[in-house]
Amino acid sequence: MTDHHVYALPLRTRFRGVTVREGVLLRGAAGWGEFCPFADYSDAECVPWLAAALEASEHGWPAPVRDRVEVNTTVPVVPPDRARAMVAASGCRTAKVKVADPRSSLRDDCERVAAVRDALGPSGAVRVDANAAWDVDTAVTAIAELDRAAGGLEYVEQPCPSVADLAAVRRKVDVRIAADESIRRAEDPLRVAVAGAADVAVLKVAPLGGVRRALAVAEAAGLPCVVSSAVESSVGLAAGLALAGALPSLDFACGLGTISLLSGDVTTGSLSAVDGYLPVPPRAPEPDLAADVAAGPDTAARWLGRLARVRSLAGGPPGH
Repeated sequence: MTDHHVYALPLRTRFRGVTVREGVLLRGAAGWGEFCPFADYSDAECVPWLAAALEASEHGWPAPVRDRVEVNTTVPVVPPDRARAMVAASGCRTAKVKVADPRSSLRDDCERVAAVRDALGPSGAVRVDANAAWDVDTAVTAIAELDRAAGGLEYVEQPCPSVADLAAVRRKVDVRIAADESIRRAEDPLRVAVAGAADVAVLKVAPLGGVRRALAVAEAAGLPCVVSSAVESSVGLAAGLALAGALPSLDFACGLGTISLLSGDVTTGSLSAVDGYLPVPPRAPEPDLAADVAAGPDTAARWLGRLARVRSLAGGPPGH
């Protein structure tokens, strides 16, 4: 019987409409895994998230080919001064800036991006993430302005929703295009033909069904890969580092420096970047199941109910 522990961790800044990150920690024969799909995922879409948690807790991960991973710092929708301070404090040479949020105009986005460039200096890399918010024409216009504000963007992540729109944007701009949602929310990520639509594949372990499944997706995509987190605790983040550690090649900094977005962690040994790097752990860190990270009874009941439904969809007994 797997142990279940529901956690709730406030975020320092609203992110993806979320102010508290919640999920379930699962303990199995190989250690710990984390099940934490966002609220907008249907139960069916949560099945890979459960598979990833069970891989970590029951089976462990493939052996790594590197012992550390360079990471970017992530800048949410904050004022320029705050963005500048966050990047300066991060120690990272690469920053991913969230843009195209309903709370932020393109001018606001450009000011935030310019502040990030100022903090990184000319040798740092700036990338932006639009979370599929634009149509093709809007994307082309916005990318041009953001590229100028950044003094050159490394890439733009998921500017539009569909693979066809990504391909159309890619033909019209000189900035690299990265595919994220087009891969992880596809009905079959192994069959998504993103090579003509993107220059970079962004991989997230949980929505792809685990480290081994994500490695297969990386091979099928045939593109340089960036491993990104889903803003998990250090337990879930360790799986992303396991994937980044196991990829045959890793040409870009990974989006795994996200513990700084949380106001706490489920473990005292948080996976926080030092000088822009994180170690590749052999397994997820042991959580410290203190009362200050435990969810209240209503939240715990909601998550355990969701876990039971997803287990049933996945073909396993609800309590196992």
